[in-house]
Amino acid sequence: MLLQSDFSDDQAYSALSARDARFDGRFFVGVTSTGIYCRPVCRVRLPKRGNCRFFDHPASAEDSGFRPCLRCRPELAPRSPHRNLNRSLAQAAATALEADSEIDIAALSARIGVSARHLGRLFKAEFGVSPVAYAQTYRLLMAKRLLTDCALPIARIATIAGFGSARRLNALFQSRYQLTPSALRRADRQTSPAGDAAGEPITLRIPVRTPYASDAMLRFLSPRCMRGVEWVDNGTYIRTVACESNGAIHRGWVSATPPDLDDERPCITLRISPALFPVTQTLLARAAQLFDTACDPRAVADVLGALAQACPGRRLPGAWNGFELAVRAILGQQVSVTAANVIAGRVAERFGDLIATPWPALTHTFPSAAALARATIDDLGACGVIRARGAAIIDLARAIESGALVLDETADVEHTCARLQAIKGIGPWTAQYIAMRALHWPDAFPLGDVAIRKAMGETSDKAVAARAEAWRPWRGYAVIHLWASLA
Repeated sequence: MLLQSDFSDDQAYSALSARDARFDGRFFVGVTSTGIYCRPVCRVRLPKRGNCRFFDHPASAEDSGFRPCLRCRPELAPRSPHRNLNRSLAQAAATALEADSEIDIAALSARIGVSARHLGRLFKAEFGVSPVAYAQTYRLLMAKRLLTDCALPIARIATIAGFGSARRLNALFQSRYQLTPSALRRADRQTSPAGDAAGEPITLRIPVRTPYASDAMLRFLSPRCMRGVEWVDNGTYIRTVACESNGAIHRGWVSATPPDLDDERPCITLRISPALFPVTQTLLARAAQLFDTACDPRAVADVLGALAQACPGRRLPGAWNGFELAVRAILGQQVSVTAANVIAGRVAERFGDLIATPWPALTHTFPSAAALARATIDDLGACGVIRARGAAIIDLARAIESGALVLDETADVEHTCARLQAIKGIGPWTAQYIAMRALHWPDAFPLGDVAIRKAMGETSDKAVAARAEAWRPWRGYAVIHLWASLA
């Protein structure tokens, strides 16, 4: 599909001519004279206007016959910000495919509540390609990323990227990119092997838009780390992970270091332990959500005005795992942050899995919804969870396990908040907090929050709600700024 953004092709060419980084990831340019598509920040010679075609997505560019540029590497473009704050079904499905391109299309259709045929129509209207083509583009770009950034064998990369075999990867590379995976490695002289088959972690980069307030992000995450599961050490967020894929549970650790403000190309640096290589694509998506890499900070600042001036580039922290975040939110009701972390750590120790990591502080993975769905109130009580919250956690876990509730970016916000509040013990504040972080909904607003009233100098929720209207659709970002103003 050609460019469907809020700016015209001529405006896109103007941004391309200026190499304007604010548009990186917002569109891609296909050059008819070369058959290659690039990011708007690519440093090659500026193509003639008549040779340029503009696309919203790599999938659209590849569907039109263009190959990705080996210099600017479109697979490293920052994620697109929310294109439509109403979150269409097609966009929700695309988010799921970007996190796991191996997901079955029939299962994905059922998850978002439409038929596979209708999902195909929605994708064609929204992106100009089918769901299968969209997923294949992301599999190929993931393989290209791994071939360039790590030294894993090609056969291993084929498996990680979702191809059944190295032969299948080779065939698709040749048909789509007109070169083989091994030729790509030879052609790319900038490759810095970051992992191998001998049990070393791999290191991948997740680009972000500037400004990016790295210190502010870590100051938010650090005091909320659950004992034994998460840790912030020397400017790096580290955690244990248990992630399911194709019926298998993969357990390991990841570390994420926010960008240095002096970096020419700021990126989140993500290190992944070998046991988690099969779920690399999912981990990249989770890290991007946690560190809010899709945000366009200038768009947010334009709406928040003076509120955002104290800390340009402050992001809305997401959640590594929606269920984990929701449990932590329930445990945090009416207790201090420190107390909630201690109790959450006990829950992880009791119901999670023991895991070996290079850090003595990280000892367990957080329990799955299935594990807590089988727990009793007395079991949780032994961890220091009071009965009312224990019952809410068990009901939440059962809703997640049954599929009645989904807590990620693909979920419908209004329906999910209503479903959460149907669980006894989860009120509007908690539901909105979960929407803000687990669903990463930028306009979530936990009305009734005492700290927000204090930061705004108001005494009534009515006055708070009235003033907050000016911050739509970025009220979630306003909340983070308001909380930080009290620190």
